[in-house]
Amino acid sequence: MTGTQKIIRALEDIQFENTFNPYFDRCPIYDTKDAPDLRRHYLAEMLDRASKTDLDSIWVGRDLGYRGGRRTGLALTDDVHFSDHLERWGLDVERPTYGKPVAERTATAIWDILLRVSAPVFLWNVFPLHPFIGGNPFSNRAHNAKERRAGAEILIQIVEYLQPKRIVAIGNDAHNILSGVFSERTVCKARHPSYGGQAEFLTTMQSLYATQIAAGQPNLFDQEL
Repeated sequence: MTGTQKIIRALEDIQFENTFNPYFDRCPIYDTKDAPDLRRHYLAEMLDRASKTDLDSIWVGRDLGYRGGRRTGLALTDDVHFSDHLERWGLDVERPTYGKPVAERTATAIWDILLRVSAPVFLWNVFPLHPFIGGNPFSNRAHNAKERRAGAEILIQIVEYLQPKRIVAIGNDAHNILSGVFSERTVCKARHPSYGGQAEFLTTMQSLYATQIAAGQPNLFDQEL
């Protein structure tokens, strides 16, 4: 079993009440018929390609939101930036959801920077599913301690598989987990852009990538793998 297959299998096994697993669950309102298969396919392709490139970093957020990763299956990515994410890895774009593209505030802040970064970057979260308030699947809640532990196991597995040069922990949850496992020289902390932290987030990310921000968007798969 390859590293990618092990990660997909681990995602299949993670189950909690009041969570949505976009790689195996289908939303009856917004998802296309093959949405889980499509989201799983894209994630597997990105993992394979990231494992074969000289990966600059992994940016790690908190968990999937109902306006973002619940729909796309891609961490820190909403419908609006779905094609940007896939094109960076040389993948054809087929949306797993119906209707007008939905924007998410966190994804907008992330991609404001990422669209100007030329280095290969992989996106992930501490908790890889969408946690919601009971009875309202289109809401967001913070993941709990049990969910965090389960997600941390997959996160560590991904870091060890992809071997990035550094990890950018976006927010306290990500930093607390990653700094306890990996070298302080490897883990960089940025404030999460939600809840009033957008200005600090932008300042930190611009500092981290000051020498790598480029005009235009690269296609990472055009680079030598």
